Amino acid sequence: MIIPMDLLRSNLSRVRIPEPTNRIFKQECCISFDTPKSEGGLFVDLNTFLAYGKDCVGWNYEKTGDPVYLHIKQTRKLVPEDRPSKKPTLLAIGIEGGFDNNEIEYEETYSIVILPDYVTLPFPSVELPEKVRLAVDSILMAEGAERKEQVSAWTADTKQVSAYAMNLQQIDNGVIIPPSGWKCVKCEKRDNLWLNLTDGMTLCGRKNWDGTGGNNHAIEHYKETGYPLAVKLGTITADLEVAAIKGIKDDIADEFVMNVVLSYTVELESAACSDVFSYPEDDAVLDPLLAQHLAFFGIDFSSLKKTEMTTAERELDQNTNFDWNRIQESGQGVEPLFGPGYTGLVNLGNSCYLAATMQVVFSTRSFCSRYYTNQNLKLAFGTAPADPTVDLNMQLTKLAHGLLSGKYSVPALKKDDTANAATATETKQEGIPPRMFKSVIAASHPEFSSMRQQHKHITCGGDEIESSLSEILGVVELKEILNMNGNIIVECVVLQFCHGTLDALEFFLHFVDQVERVHAGKPELDPTKSFKFGIEDRFSCSSGKVAYNRRLDYILSLNIPLHEATNKEELAAFNKLKAQKTSEGKDVSADEIVRPRVPLEACLATFSAPEEIHDFYSSALKAKTTAIKSTGFTSFPDYLVLHMRKFVMEAGWVPKKLEVYIDVPDIIDISHMRSKGLQPGEELLPEGGPADEVESNMPVANEDIVAQLVSMGFNQLHCQKAAINTSNSGLEEAMNWLLSHMDDPDIDVPLSQGTQCAMVDQSKLDTLISFGFPEEIARKGLKASGGDIEKATDWIFNNPDASATSDMDATTSSTAQTPADAGLTDGGGKYRLFGIVSHMGTSTQCGHYVAHIVKDGRWVIFNDDKVGASVNPPKEMGYLYFFERINS
Repeated sequence: MIIPMDLLRSNLSRVRIPEPTNRIFKQECCISFDTPKSEGGLFVDLNTFLAYGKDCVGWNYEKTGDPVYLHIKQTRKLVPEDRPSKKPTLLAIGIEGGFDNNEIEYEETYSIVILPDYVTLPFPSVELPEKVRLAVDSILMAEGAERKEQVSAWTADTKQVSAYAMNLQQIDNGVIIPPSGWKCVKCEKRDNLWLNLTDGMTLCGRKNWDGTGGNNHAIEHYKETGYPLAVKLGTITADLEVAAIKGIKDDIADEFVMNVVLSYTVELESAACSDVFSYPEDDAVLDPLLAQHLAFFGIDFSSLKKTEMTTAERELDQNTNFDWNRIQESGQGVEPLFGPGYTGLVNLGNSCYLAATMQVVFSTRSFCSRYYTNQNLKLAFGTAPADPTVDLNMQLTKLAHGLLSGKYSVPALKKDDTANAATATETKQEGIPPRMFKSVIAASHPEFSSMRQQHKHITCGGDEIESSLSEILGVVELKEILNMNGNIIVECVVLQFCHGTLDALEFFLHFVDQVERVHAGKPELDPTKSFKFGIEDRFSCSSGKVAYNRRLDYILSLNIPLHEATNKEELAAFNKLKAQKTSEGKDVSADEIVRPRVPLEACLATFSAPEEIHDFYSSALKAKTTAIKSTGFTSFPDYLVLHMRKFVMEAGWVPKKLEVYIDVPDIIDISHMRSKGLQPGEELLPEGGPADEVESNMPVANEDIVAQLVSMGFNQLHCQKAAINTSNSGLEEAMNWLLSHMDDPDIDVPLSQGTQCAMVDQSKLDTLISFGFPEEIARKGLKASGGDIEKATDWIFNNPDASATSDMDATTSSTAQTPADAGLTDGGGKYRLFGIVSHMGTSTQCGHYVAHIVKDGRWVIFNDDKVGASVNPPKEMGYLYFFERINS
């Protein structure tokens, strides 16, 4: 019989001491959602530092031969009933020294386990070989890779204290700033005004791209004088802005509270909640002495308070609260559900878009069979690379088994203070955290790989803050902390209230693109083909000839024709009531608000309706003319995803969310929307594109700007691109563009080649459309930027007159089926609604996403880790609608 210690010594060659660069996993199994709290605990491979649950560690031994593991097990800790509650020393939640969030406490134990016989040795122990002790100590002291990746993704742009604030020189020139009635001393403008904190000059801000804003007098004053700091007038207030937070209802209070991080700094004088800009630092900054600097010019910031909401703010608040309540079914008595297919996803701080989307995706037969029914965890692990945490196939299989097996869909444990025990609560489940999946799927996308959030700096002193924060957080001992040193600065970073900053549509398109890529060699296994369909555009120009363009897509993006509303009389009555109450200084109650109701059939009809296309280049006429465009399907997918364009751009590119209801039936039939293709008697437009037209329309770089840049030693072509991409706005702008785009992969592509009319990636086009840009403008932006979404967005904002022409050209006349078309699924055009992703918030950049899905013949709500039987699904408020084809 082998002695355990001798067995360990014989395997020391398979033990490594972690280096600082090694990723160490110790909080979650890399191929399941087991944790140290699971029944079998967690096993950390002392050679690869990957963690495995009890059911999976044997597979790793079979695959790698690594025998030595650190076993980590967490068990609930019994807390003495008479233990006094700890007083917080930090204004924080969920961290050591912060407020007690009433979580269950666990005791962690360790041991060394040697496979395949699970021989166990205790840890810590002085008898263990030094190499093993050092390896385990390093693992236990290191921050887990799971946590490290989540923290590194958080990139909140916290304002820094200006280097010029503490020793700012102020000129006593007799300037006294009145409490109101400000105007620029140089141009009489009365908005967008900035007060220079050195000499008290009130000047207008920068001019915007569209001519709005100021006249650049504040920045010009800095260039003339070098006076560094300015505060925006109208933003100075000592009030604690919590109105937006107060609207959050009880059903999300736990989620909100657990994801609020409060930090404070003492021994600083009160600073107003204001926009302070530092010109030499070229950034928004904090001025700890702002009250003192303002008082120098006769401004008492404590008297500058926002006393009431405007009518628009009140209406927005009512609409927002209604959306939150309606979509989350607040107060509806939702029955919690548990078991296979009813597993919630823990919100990682900014992942509700991912949770809602993936719940619907894994409710489809194609994804369920690909990653669950036909692929078990062991099979996926066997084909995965050495590090399964970076393999999309492995992490999708892990997510599928986590969601669909029911293993993790159990009631959450809740601390029972009276019984000093942890009991299961039937109202909530633990859910599973999709950290590794998010890390893999987001690796190639800069937005989804971050958790960028909106954050707010709020400042007040003494007791003013007490009632507001106590009301929000339920804090009973807050006053003691606040009074430690009088006035304080509080920075409140709200992770969850604005945790929908990324668009569910953009994520869905990115997700299917990544899955399709990994199936490039085996398209027959690709589950995304169940979403893919063909679209055909028919163009008929004044020559009498026609052209057909074909493209592939995963979603059908629909405009919402508000003029097709079916409740016009009710809308007219509401607008009349609203005008009357406004004139009387009264508010319209939430119950009185009426929104347009537009049938889904009207949205579909708008998509396929004939459309006039101006400035269409006809290869038959060799000139631009007007054409008629009509659109239809070349195939019907197994699953049809409809995107409602609720986000639009108003004049000046101001984004707006349409407050509208869509009447969506359970069954739709789009058979009539199938394209007929080339018809007998139709003559195709000649092959060939408008090369001469493209050449003549190419943007021209300003020769003076190019010459100055070339004289500095830059490449001629690069300088031309810099001037063109900044619309010849000036040398400084071109220089900034050039310095930030030197490493662009297309920087050396000739201008003639880079500006030719190319086919636009439909998924990128859909993404821009989802931002609210008109399709023809989005198409132009993508063409002008070489298909880069970020550059396309910049181009659109820098070219406000881009809508003057449509720039629509038919470059493909053939209607022959392409190989891509041949692989599409197809069938009848009758569909049944089975999933809805709804959005709450004023834009895609803030808010929250929730999914409603038909499961076992009933609607179920998936609100992050909360899963329950839906009482009244918000069918009329969807952002994405998922339909399944009804097979005859």
